[in-house]
Amino acid sequence: MTQSKKISQEEKIWSAISYVWILSIVALAARKNNEYIRFHANQGFLLFCLSLFFWFPIFGWLLSITVTIVAIIGILKSLKGEKWELPLLASFAKQVGDWFIKTIKL
Repeated sequence: MTQSKKISQEEKIWSAISYVWILSIVALAARKNNEYIRFHANQGFLLFCLSLFFWFPIFGWLLSITVTIVAIIGILKSLKGEKWELPLLASFAKQVGDWFIKTIKL
């Protein structure tokens, strides 16, 4: 998915940061009204939630590798100014991010 609006360097950096584990919460809280950052922060937050399952033996190891690869792709795409949707999880990521913002009343 491409953007018609020019994405600033600051937006790209905030979006990239949102894929770094718990920093997705910081990005959601600090830039919740920015559509581009919110899009990536929602996905980063979902990846963060999935990463909490790392401690399960084999499933956690496989999930850890998958989440890391997807996070790296998300970082690279966000730094290019692209809105790249998580395969199979993009709409769920939006729901989880919206729920989190409403729940902690940011």
